[in-house]
Amino acid sequence: MTDEGGFLRETREGVLLTVHVQPRASRDEIAGLHGDALKIRLKALPASGEANAALLRFLSKRLKTPLAAISMRSGASSRRKTVLVLGIKPEEVRARLQGSSSVNG
Repeated sequence: MTDEGGFLRETREGVLLTVHVQPRASRDEIAGLHGDALKIRLKALPASGEANAALLRFLSKRLKTPLAAISMRSGASSRRKTVLVLGIKPEEVRARLQGSSSVNG
């Protein structure tokens, strides 16, 4: 396992992203870093798993990765979540996220 610094970690399974989700935002967007996590604002409500599903769809679109390759590993009922992304390298994740906001970490 290698640590890419901050919110990205490479494992044998794929890339783990640590994210901090802010539900009920005015729009879906990457809002930089929140400590060692990537902060993502989502319009979805935190009820009934709406925000979790919205997070996976948002990451799928931003990373240009099939939704089936993205899964929640931990934090389903918390703002801090760990997401596993298959079939992509950490440097690709960072580049695709940086293309949409200011993500350094």
